[in-house]
Amino acid sequence: MTDSSATAKTIYLDYAATTPVDSAVVKVMVECLGEDGDFANPSSVHAPGVAARVRVENAREQVAGLLGARSGEIIFTSGATEADNLAIRGAGLFQVHKGRHIITSKSEHRAVLDPFKSLEKEGFEVTWLVPEDHGRVSAEQLQAALRPDTTLVSLMHVNNETGLVHDIAALGQLCRSHGVLFHVDAAQSAGKLPIDVRAMQIDMMSFSAHKIYGPKGIGALFVSREPRCNLYPVSYGGGQEQGLRPGTLATHQIAGMGLAFELAAGRMQADQQRLHELREVLWSGLQAIGGVTANGELEYSAPNILNVSFQGVEGESLLFGLDGIAVSSGSACASGSREPSYVLRSLGLDDQAAQSSLRFSLGRSTSRDDIDVVVSMLSAQVRRLRALAPDWVK
Repeated sequence: MTDSSATAKTIYLDYAATTPVDSAVVKVMVECLGEDGDFANPSSVHAPGVAARVRVENAREQVAGLLGARSGEIIFTSGATEADNLAIRGAGLFQVHKGRHIITSKSEHRAVLDPFKSLEKEGFEVTWLVPEDHGRVSAEQLQAALRPDTTLVSLMHVNNETGLVHDIAALGQLCRSHGVLFHVDAAQSAGKLPIDVRAMQIDMMSFSAHKIYGPKGIGALFVSREPRCNLYPVSYGGGQEQGLRPGTLATHQIAGMGLAFELAAGRMQADQQRLHELREVLWSGLQAIGGVTANGELEYSAPNILNVSFQGVEGESLLFGLDGIAVSSGSACASGSREPSYVLRSLGLDDQAAQSSLRFSLGRSTSRDDIDVVVSMLSAQVRRLRALAPDWVK
């Protein structure tokens, strides 16, 4: 039996992995599930189906509103991973007559790296950029990689492990000026940083609801209509979502995502100011321990993520010693791997430094008291582990 009292005491600092569903979002989702709710198939033409369709289209407008997009440019998917695959493979294959050169970076999420690898096996030539500018790809670096046969560039907005933020507007302008499609994985930035797909000159952008207090299993892909971005579908079926993502629409998840995006838009500025202040308190406390290095320049990082290396400490051992504190040693999608983080190694860290790193990601429920407890426990555990390491010298 689970000890509920122990669960209640857990300090959760892994919001980059997933977030709890907002209570208002839960409520609107339930309204789409029961016999008395809007449970019908949104593709049906009868009254219950129309009611469900109204829910879906309202959510589409809510998602678009966070991005400065039109509702018709939002394609619902099962999450950012599917959206990434649809954007990368869909755009790459549609434009194969224009060229087979595509560009991404080595620090992207696996949801981007793996579709690129699949296209590479199918005859595409991939340029794998190594981040240079404080862990980011600069416009100058991208400019040097572009070729006449380049058709697609895919770079994330906020890195899921380090929190480093790309200058998407500069990269988007460069791609647009060369007639190259620009895809952005915004799983970690939606609702946390301002996004304007028009001003940033983005052609495609991927999202996931569970990163901003919405449900798991639902995401979206923005596909520009001006200028027009054309894709091949990666799956086939009933023709839903403009033929790009077939299958019966999950009304309850879509409605939940829509409200989560609307709520995030309303509180984004206040949330991020508070989280920035808390992150500074956390960083100050960790620096006082000594032998702690931030991975990536905080000046160029999202305000809710802090990734640090602890010298003389093995990260997994430190993680296990933090009883009652939920933090991560890297991306949750790679948590089963014993290999050092490929993202941190792309920043130039050696294996030891990468393996001694932890990612702290803060959220709406994080308090100053939580930060104080975490710093105190970390200080004690780091001292204990360093005392056991014969090679550690302060």
